[in-house]
Amino acid sequence: MHYVTSVKYIEDYKIEVAFEDNIKGIINFKNIIFSDKRPIFQELKDKKKFSQIKVDMDTIVWKNGLDLAPEFLYNLLKDDIHSSRQK
Repeated sequence: MHYVTSVKYIEDYKIEVAFEDNIKGIINFKNIIFSDKRPIFQELKDKKKFSQIKVDMDTIVWKNGLDLAPEFLYNLLKDDIHSSRQK
């Protein structure tokens, strides 16, 4: 199982995430934030609220209580890396 070791807000809806196996990269959450209609995601359309992110319990969490499974984040990042190599 993978876990998040660090997170850093970059800009807009992008964050840099690092994992215990030294995989590190930027994930763009714009599509996730704007396509998920649940109120907890809708709050994060406010970039100031979105930027308030930290590592807690081996994953990322926002001040509004949203957390995402580290496996989900890891797969997003790996898919991004794989897609970038194919271009």
